[in-house]
Amino acid sequence: MIPATLITIYYLVWVGAMILLLAKFPALREFFPVGGIGELADRNLDSFEPIYSGVEETVLAPYGPLRLLFASIGAAAMIVPVSWVYFITSPTKDVDQSFVQTIVVMPIVVTGIAMIVLNSLALAFSLAGIVAAVRFRFSLKNPAHAMYIFAAIGIGLGCGIGALGIATVISMAFVYSNLVIWKLEYGRDMSGPFLSMLTRRNRSEEDY
Repeated sequence: MIPATLITIYYLVWVGAMILLLAKFPALREFFPVGGIGELADRNLDSFEPIYSGVEETVLAPYGPLRLLFASIGAAAMIVPVSWVYFITSPTKDVDQSFVQTIVVMPIVVTGIAMIVLNSLALAFSLAGIVAAVRFRFSLKNPAHAMYIFAAIGIGLGCGIGALGIATVISMAFVYSNLVIWKLEYGRDMSGPFLSMLTRRNRSEEDY
């Protein structure tokens, strides 16, 4: 299938470029959003007190803005195939430009927010208060669009905490699972022999 092949090449190019860049310039590893899960696990904090100073090691660190830049680029790169899947699986008349723009930009915004509040309980509560003060009126035309929103948030959070590898896996799992379901037309009707056997319904049986 051509779309799956192109998307696979896209992932291979990005992952290969990152591996090659880190192999050639090991010093850049400090600025790349990788190893975040391991860093969080190694902290082994037993109380909330040290968490307040965690922000000094992220956005307030000398390399903070540069790491945020790389994380934002990674988030943007991993959300692009998700938007392609939206175009592939959606009928032309159902494509919503504003929604596409939202899911493309959202991971970048979430990446910045996640890096700001990372390990800072005070900033997390402050952000919650600000969000609570804003009234959002955003409705999804298609319930399936919620999956794209969650995928965008997951990719942004992964990049924001320095776990670009996890963000990549989230992106790939979402993209390929949607392509498979779309290609198989899973759940479209009950005419398939497997679904007929599974549901114990005759292929000509009417649904009420």
